[in-house]
Amino acid sequence: MSSEVAGLLQLLALIAALALAYRPLGDYMAKVYSSKKHLRVEKWIYKAIGANPDTEMRWMAYLRGVLAFSAVSVLFLYLLQRLQGSLPGSLGFKSIDPDQAFNTAASFVSNTNWQSYYGEQAMGHVVQTGGLAVQNFVSAAVGIAVAVALVRGFARSRTGELGNFWADLVRGTVRILVPIAVIGAIVLVACGAIQNFAGIHEVGQFMGGHQQWNGGAVASQEAIKELGTNGGGYFNANSAHPFENPNPLSNLFEIFLILLIPFALTRTFGKMVGNVKQGYAILATMVGIWLAFTALMLWTEFSGHGPAFQAAGGAMEGKETRFGIAGSAIFSVATTLTSTGAVNSFHSSNTGFGGGINLLGMQLGEIAPGGVGSGLYGMLIMAIIAVFIAGLMVGRTPEYLGKKIGTREIKFAACYILVTPALVLGFTAASMALSTPPHSMLNSGAHGFSEVLYAFTSGANNNGSAFAGLNADTQWYNTTIGLAMLLGRFLPMVFVLALAGSLAEQKPIPASAGTLRTEKPLFTGLLIGTILIITGLTYFPALALGPLAEGLAS
Repeated sequence: MSSEVAGLLQLLALIAALALAYRPLGDYMAKVYSSKKHLRVEKWIYKAIGANPDTEMRWMAYLRGVLAFSAVSVLFLYLLQRLQGSLPGSLGFKSIDPDQAFNTAASFVSNTNWQSYYGEQAMGHVVQTGGLAVQNFVSAAVGIAVAVALVRGFARSRTGELGNFWADLVRGTVRILVPIAVIGAIVLVACGAIQNFAGIHEVGQFMGGHQQWNGGAVASQEAIKELGTNGGGYFNANSAHPFENPNPLSNLFEIFLILLIPFALTRTFGKMVGNVKQGYAILATMVGIWLAFTALMLWTEFSGHGPAFQAAGGAMEGKETRFGIAGSAIFSVATTLTSTGAVNSFHSSNTGFGGGINLLGMQLGEIAPGGVGSGLYGMLIMAIIAVFIAGLMVGRTPEYLGKKIGTREIKFAACYILVTPALVLGFTAASMALSTPPHSMLNSGAHGFSEVLYAFTSGANNNGSAFAGLNADTQWYNTTIGLAMLLGRFLPMVFVLALAGSLAEQKPIPASAGTLRTEKPLFTGLLIGTILIITGLTYFPALALGPLAEGLAS
């Protein structure tokens, strides 16, 4: 069987698995966030944190809950790392330096999981499980909660109430993320991933000699890092490491976990607004972009030029032989079109155009299907922009899901779109202009520029993957990427929740003969065109200086 055919079979199996899970999981999540009942364990949590889950919140109160919880999480995780040297289970590792502790705390709380350290050489069991793994759950739950608040803004009328943040946070964690992650961890252990709290020990090497290695609760963290579109690896090699991702079956299962909730949330959206066809339209947009990017990535990685490419059957540099080109290409597209950041190959080793595809996937806003929660609310923002553009073309006030898109709403949507590019391009320009620090870039020219552009694109879009070749463990990059991650996560949430509150206050507008049918294929095409045009106008000059220049020169 050829590698191309094997890749096609993997893709078809993945699509079939996602299709089977789409409806039951989407319906279940809609019930979770619409239910008035509280589980016993949830009541204990509410009592412990002093929250009343039945109190409705307007958008400002909901936002305060998001920001307060996230600020406490950053502080807790920062202190946990700074005190690591005094904690049990530290495996003898020292406390993390201040700039790196800030970067890591910002990274995991913002659902980015950018890592400027070697996981197996820096973090002990307590920090890994009690700090990083916990944030993998709750940061994902925060993203889903904000998306659900926006959906309620469309579904409700003549009220500014968006639900209760604390109830949404706890339910997302207890009823959705924990059960699926437990099942995922069991599957990964069955595939060969490790799960223990072993200390540092010596292991024999294939070519002779020994090296030191430590175990850890790897399978459980691997499951939630993919399910919650987090991406931080227990080991520096991330999902290319055999302890995290042992074989092609586990590789395909991890891709499934990455895409599972973001795709299923479109069904949740359709159920909660009372029109599942609207969810299908958003799903079709996501699937169309994802399939197109996957096909392009497979094509460019299999069709590399030169004797080395031909001898290996494609661009095998930087890829694990147990996954091959297809398994690596599908994984890389899944992780950069979501906010996952996990890698099973070096993205820096992709062909010039392949690296550009990964970059563009993040620059779209990671909305196809995007991160858990963030993908859905990002796509709904784009849908509002598309409806606005259509309204301008026909000369009538735009409407979406029975809500009028006026000046106030379009300002919130426009601010959402502008935040991330401003962070990416601003920090990239500053780094290149200042050459700070001077020896961080291991490559010069177009590829070196791509490394810096990729780093800030990954940070501001809360992805977390790296291009490699850039030494980011410096005060400059730890600080600036940390700021990009926090601002790129929470500033857009401000505009999302403000938009949700504005929509919830409106009264529904009945559909008329002039209303744009947003559940039809025509709107799906308009939405895809809007996404590509906005991204192209924003990032094309930067892409032309980096991956496009490199690809055309090769």
